[in-house]
Amino acid sequence: MADNVAHTTPIAQIHAGQFGRIWTDSVTWISDNGFQIIIAAAIAAGIVLVLSAIRSIGVRVCRRDRTGTGWPFVIGRVIARTRFWFMVIFAAELVAGYTDPPPAVAHTIQTLFTIAMALQVALWARELVLGIIDHKAGADPDNHTFGSAMGLIRLLVTFAFFAIAFVLILDNLGVNVTGLVAGLGIGGIAIGLAAQGIFSDLFAALSIIFDKPFHVGDIVKWDQTAGTVERIGLKTTRIRSTTGELVIVANAKLLEKELHNETHFEHRRFTMTLGVIYQTPLDVLENIPKLVADIVASYKECALIRCALANFNTSSLDFELLFDVRATPPADPFLIRSDIYMAILKTFKENKINFAYPTQTAFTAAPDGTMILPYPPRED
Repeated sequence: MADNVAHTTPIAQIHAGQFGRIWTDSVTWISDNGFQIIIAAAIAAGIVLVLSAIRSIGVRVCRRDRTGTGWPFVIGRVIARTRFWFMVIFAAELVAGYTDPPPAVAHTIQTLFTIAMALQVALWARELVLGIIDHKAGADPDNHTFGSAMGLIRLLVTFAFFAIAFVLILDNLGVNVTGLVAGLGIGGIAIGLAAQGIFSDLFAALSIIFDKPFHVGDIVKWDQTAGTVERIGLKTTRIRSTTGELVIVANAKLLEKELHNETHFEHRRFTMTLGVIYQTPLDVLENIPKLVADIVASYKECALIRCALANFNTSSLDFELLFDVRATPPADPFLIRSDIYMAILKTFKENKINFAYPTQTAFTAAPDGTMILPYPPRED
């Protein structure tokens, strides 16, 4: 017990002596430079007031922009996070050189300024990154996935910036941080490898949230699945298929293949082949494109691309019809297509235009190649 006291007493005496010297130097400095210190304190107070006014402007900008996603709001929220203790220490650092403080006081102010600056910059950077994410994603209070993702992002960003600030503070205070940085790097790699699958789905969910290839309620087609998106989660997306079952797809898998969003389109293009028999008179064939064009033009939602003879098939003369149906809610493109097809059937029947179907005709001929019965003789 006596040995412990013997070892700790000199250390305590050293610290007490250092504190005593700092106190003595401070008292002497204040007594010798009182007027300069008062002027410096007034200047520092003015700096604090100016910084407080700037912070108030940022707060008012945040209150004015109720959407929370505009650039003024992003800049305002960064300025609004300026802390009062940083203002005071920053002002003290600016005016300290004019008062010629003793080395111990100057070193204390410099140390406090280093710590305050590192923490304040971490706060600014955190708010800037989160504000940019909100701006790019377009914050939606009804988007629960975005809220959950932002909670996780906020945690990761806060940890990252304050870890960097902590390392910088220790480094400026003279602590060897090489081992700490190496340990953090190795730990991050280990965690990343262990949770590779989870992070891949998480980043895929963030890609869906920020890039917005589809929203909840959109009709999508992916691989062999087609249906309505019911929920976008941090790991999976739930799709209610057209056959009724709920399909759960990992977000990373969902972005690996081509995905069709059938909800947001300006028009839907339909293609149809109209095959008529070879016995159709030439003047009737020439009139078919006009007949079909008139049918398509009778629907204001439709735009004809072309209708023309496209192929000499084995059993038919094929006309290719292409037309667009504009997405004009509540019109249903497929019902409009059905109406057009029915109108074509009716028009062809009225004009006695026969659709072709696969047929095979047998011709009976004499040895010299002339046709014989049952075919009637040819009339010249």
